[in-house]
Amino acid sequence: MDKDPDQALVARHRSGDPEAFRELVVRYQRPVFALLSRLAGRGRVEDLAQETFLRVFRALPRFDRGGPARLSSWILTIATRLALDELRRTPRVEVPLDDQQPGSTRADETAERRALARDLQRAFARLAPDQRAVVLLREVHELDYEEIARALDLDLGTVKSRLSRARASLRLALGENR
Repeated sequence: MDKDPDQALVARHRSGDPEAFRELVVRYQRPVFALLSRLAGRGRVEDLAQETFLRVFRALPRFDRGGPARLSSWILTIATRLALDELRRTPRVEVPLDDQQPGSTRADETAERRALARDLQRAFARLAPDQRAVVLLREVHELDYEEIARALDLDLGTVKSRLSRARASLRLALGENR
């Protein structure tokens, strides 16, 4: 048995174990939902997540366990491409970030964190979807530059420049709001 639980799930799925795919969905639904809600907006998450896992199910027998992509980055690639395709087909909307704030014992700290979160949410929503995708994959899902390049089918330099421009836009927007 593989020591990597993802590889073991893929092997079990390929051997016909009906529970393997269900376990894969349970393992990856949170990151997929988080990525999709931040990238495409909450109103689209369920449909895009369902389509993501349907495509994963169909393509999993061809997933190259020895290839350059980890299973997690491969699944997030599918979700990201679906979301970007959806965003290209539909008008741009404000994309909310999670409202969750760490607890604070001081009311002024809580208010300041909420104000910063709102400013960040607005700045993030103003980014182009392609920039938003690069930021999410790098900063939230911690993919390296090469994984992002493969996920979005971009040159490495393009990934770096989009990330740099997105970070600069966020810094500028947050500086203007502070």
